[in-house]
Amino acid sequence: MPEFVDGLPLHPLIVHLVVILIPAAALGTIMIALWPAARARLGWIVVGAAALAALLTPFTANSGKKLAARLPEQELINTHERLGDLMIYFTVPVFVIALGLMLVHRAANSAQPPSWTKAALIVVAILSVGAGVAATVHVYRVGEAGARAVWDGFDKLPVR
Repeated sequence: MPEFVDGLPLHPLIVHLVVILIPAAALGTIMIALWPAARARLGWIVVGAAALAALLTPFTANSGKKLAARLPEQELINTHERLGDLMIYFTVPVFVIALGLMLVHRAANSAQPPSWTKAALIVVAILSVGAGVAATVHVYRVGEAGARAVWDGFDKLPVR
């Protein structure tokens, strides 16, 4: 994967996509877990968004490592990098839960639904709320640490 695109570091370009996709996938997973009509219409779109978020997370972290290697050592950058490395542990569960939810939904809507589908939907709905909230909070933590790393000292710059 390239380190720069048109002279700009790749990390700030793709990080914005991930910052939108992760909470959208997390909130979408919660929505399809709690609202059966949305599950029927949007479920597979949410699964796709969650898969894309899970796939882009390591690329985003890797591009951040490459960018950090070019910058002077800074504790704020290290904090952002440590938190970013953990993001995959939040995005993959959202994807797995969204996929599991849709597979259970498919089984529940089959000609002869298995008896376990109602209980499975309840369990997956509970998991989706937990994973969705956790992923959204963690993406905020990562982004906030990144913003602090970028903007630390910005208020001390001379105004033109």
